[in-house]
This record gives sequence, structure tokens and C-alpha cells, in this order.
Amino acid sequence: MKTHGTLQHGSIENESFWKLSAAPYVMMRAKRLFPRAFQARAGALVLKDTPEMSRDLEWLVSRFPLEMADDVRELLTARADEHRAREAVVERILAGGRARRESALIPAREPYEHQQVAADLASSTGNLLLADEVGLGKSMSALLTLCAPDALPAVIVCLTHLPAQWLRELAATFPDLVGHVVTQMEPYDPASRRLNGKRPDVLIVPYSKLRGWGDYLRGEARTVIFDEAQELRLPDSQKYRAAELVADGATYRLGLTATPVYNYGAEIHSVLSVVAPDVLGSRAEFLREWCGGDGAELSRKARVRDPAALGLYLRDQGVMLRRTRAEIGRDLPPLIAIPHVVDTDRDLLQRLTGDVVELADAILARDTGRTERFRASGELDWRMRRATGLAKAPYVADFVRLLLESEDRVVLYGWHRDVYSQWQHRLADLKPTFYTGTESPTQKERSFQEFTQGDSRVLIISLRAGAGLDGLQNACKVCVFGELDWSPGIHIQNIGRLRRDMTSGAEPEPVVAYFLIAEEGSDPVVAEVLDVKRMQSEPMLDPYLDALEAAPQTEDRIRALARSVVARAKPH
Repeated sequence: MKTHGTLQHGSIENESFWKLSAAPYVMMRAKRLFPRAFQARAGALVLKDTPEMSRDLEWLVSRFPLEMADDVRELLTARADEHRAREAVVERILAGGRARRESALIPAREPYEHQQVAADLASSTGNLLLADEVGLGKSMSALLTLCAPDALPAVIVCLTHLPAQWLRELAATFPDLVGHVVTQMEPYDPASRRLNGKRPDVLIVPYSKLRGWGDYLRGEARTVIFDEAQELRLPDSQKYRAAELVADGATYRLGLTATPVYNYGAEIHSVLSVVAPDVLGSRAEFLREWCGGDGAELSRKARVRDPAALGLYLRDQGVMLRRTRAEIGRDLPPLIAIPHVVDTDRDLLQRLTGDVVELADAILARDTGRTERFRASGELDWRMRRATGLAKAPYVADFVRLLLESEDRVVLYGWHRDVYSQWQHRLADLKPTFYTGTESPTQKERSFQEFTQGDSRVLIISLRAGAGLDGLQNACKVCVFGELDWSPGIHIQNIGRLRRDMTSGAEPEPVVAYFLIAEEGSDPVVAEVLDVKRMQSEPMLDPYLDALEAAPQTEDRIRALARSVVARAKPH
């Protein structure tokens, strides 16, 4: 039989790869088929060994026979069979088939069908990013995976303010399982903290303490659940490296988040590299295939060229599952989002930002060093957003007070501590409570109880402190964004604290979200960048949305802010 080249298999530092060398006409076809491939100096194509890649290579070999050793041919077939088997399982489960596995646990409460489907998919494939819309019970779906006979012990990684909530969920679902919350950074034997000396079935580790537990938990957990998995978007952090260690060797890996992309599309690679390693290849391969980069770009701000196509690909691979309320017949009344322009104290804004032009000039100057530009960017961002928040704080407080003439309670989102102080002073008679980065988990729980069951009518929440919080929907249906975040995912998460099923079973009411935007300061630039980022996340999650277009190529957010500062400083 005529052959058109050779196919070899090798490995470097535990990374397996295929190496393809062939005639020019075959290589041209292969480059189109494998855009993620790296071209070695000798002209060969090097591809990471994954089941999907092996199946595609199998097709290429059937079209253009290649010379290879017998063991390489057998390995190629075996790896391709892995992909076929996974594909069949995904199709069967999503078509309504149940996972045929013995169950070691029976949940104490009846799950919804969509929750069982997610659990079946995760326990059958071993890897799942569950990106269901906020409020559809992703926690229950994750806990159902513990029914698999080989699922315990398990580790749940969550935000600092959520361990108590996860303990409640675990007790309500599987009363016989024992959970333990990690309380310190330094590893210890959890069994030593229990009267019976037995190891817990489920260990709950806050992200804030994860870096201390990476080595200790490596290979210990059979199931690892990453709640609010967007926390895995920073691959250079200690938290991320610890997450990789904790997940190493686990049979089941789940990521739970309604907003896997907080900023730019390339973040999805970091998240999936922990939850489902190899599905998107290496960082360089991902950038070549999906972002149009040459593989050298390592910035997490890289944009995905076609987010909708990437979302469909991840669904087809059974790696990401995303359902909306409408799709499963549990739609809530519509969200009413209202942008509202508020006044600002111009004199205060000018005093607080009058000397930031030098920072803006340093950011925009070509000869500014990287370290200096980084410092100037951080300071400009902080000073402009803080100044804007303070300048509009009195008007935000007045707006909240006006709302409370007709509403029982209001959730108020912000970012800066001195802005909170302004709100607290002006709304003191309404007994505002706080759920921010300053309060301890115990204090946050007390604030939550005072707002939902006590006399407090205003709950001030930090924009990045309330993710995953459940229960506010029973007390409040109106929220106000007194300050804006750079990430649209943050706003989605925060609205989702209110827009979810009532735990009391009562009929849900519409949720109203007010975005209070100043016409001066940082708000106009932040609002514009938010729209750009929305174009990266929404098509990936919901690829059939009609109104979305490709994201325009805009400037880096801080450079845009710097330009606006310089423009306003010029005499008219």
C-alpha cells in the first residue's frame, strides 16, 4: 500500500504527542484540519495526544495512509475508540437516557430531571463544566454525583462565605454523609477535629485556603467540585496551582458557574484545564485554534474569535452543559434591568481626580516601562473608580431611599469601603447591614439573617463578595448597582442572587435591577467595556442568541480610561 508519510508517538515530561511528517499536499490538508498543531523546525506537525485528536488523525490516515509502527497503530485506534465511546454516552444521556450505574446513596430530597441529567453526564464522562443559568440548582446536581460508588471521599472548593451553605445543602441531600469545613491555611488531619476520629466524607475548602492544601489533598479525593469555577481563570496564581493538585487523580471533576467567562473568552481555557484537561489542548494550541494567536500570546485577555462556535464545540464534546430556565420549563418572570443616570458632585470629583492626568499620560506613553505602566494603571483604575463612587454616593443613597418608599428591602452593590460609609451614614435609619470583603464569615451570616429576617432594609454587598449566596430571593426583589464592575459576569452573578426559585415555594416575582451610572468619571468607560465583554461571554453560553454580533476590537480597559482622562483635561 502506498503511504504518504509517517506518524509517530512520543512523550516529553508526561505530555504525550503525535508527530506527523508527510508529503506537502497531505501537510497542507493537515494544517487546515488541525489549526492547533505546532509546526516543528523539521516541518513536522506536533499535536497533543487526546482522544479527539486521535480520532481526527484516524480519519486522516484512512484518507492518506501513513507509515507507523504496529504499537502506534493500536494506540491510535484505542484512543479514537475512547472518543467514540464518550460521544455515545453524551448523546444517550442528553437524549434522556439514564446512567446505568449502581447507586451507593439515595438523596433525601427528590431532584429535578435536569439536575439528574447533569449528574449522570458528570459521573459518566468524569469531567463537566456545568454552566446552567443562575438559580437552577447546580449545587444539587453536583451533590448527586456523589451517588456513584467510587465518588467518595469528595472535596468541594467554594468561596469564603459559602461553606456553611454547602454544609446545609449536604445535610439536606445526604444526611448520613459527614462534611467538614477547612478552617486554616496550614493542613491538618480533619479526622483529628472530630469526636469519633473518623475522616469526613466531604471536605469543604474555601478558595482562600486552597493554596495551603494542594499538596496535602493531591490524589486523596475521588470527586472534586469547584463551585464558582470562574475563580480558576488566573493560571499563574497559587490558588490555581493548588486546584490542579487537588484535582490530580480524581475520578470526577466538576466546575459549577453560570459565568465561566468573567472578562475575555480565553479565560475558558484556564477553567477547563483544571476541570477537563486536554479538551482545548495546551494554552498555545488554544490560542492558535480559537483566538487566532500564534501561540506565543499568553495574555488571559485574548479574545475568542467565534465564541458561539466554541460554545457549541464544548457542548458537542459533553464537556460543558448549559441550560436556561426556558429550556427546562422553569422560566422566571423577566428581569427588568434599568440603567439610570445620576448626578455627581463635580467639585468633589475634580478634587479627587485633578492630578491623575500624569498617570494617564504615563500609561499612554510609548516609552513607559512595563512596571511603571502596571503601577500607573492600577492607581488610575482605583482612583478614578473610587472618585466616581464617592461623587455619586449621595445621589445613590437618595435613590435607594426613594425606592424604599414602595419596596420592603433593597440590595445595594458597591466596591469601595469609603463609599459604603457614605451610604451607611445617609441610610442609617434603615439599619443597613454589610456583606463585603471586610466581614468575617460569621459576621456575613449575621448580616444575611438581619436583612432577610430582621429589621435591616438595606443590605450592602461588595460586587465580588456575594457570588453563590442563596436565600436573598425570599426577602427582596430589587437591587441597585451603586458602583460598576469591569466584568459583566459579576453583574449577572449578583442579579442571580435575587432571580432564582423561592425556597418557600411561593410564586416568584419579577426582579428589578437598577444600574446607576454617572455621566462623568469612570462610569462611561466602564459601561462601554462591559458591552464588549458581554459579547465574549453570551454567545459562548447561548450561541443561538439573535441579537449578538462579534465583539469589536477595543482598547485595553485602562488605556481607554486613560484616554478619557486626557481628553477631558484638554482645554475646549
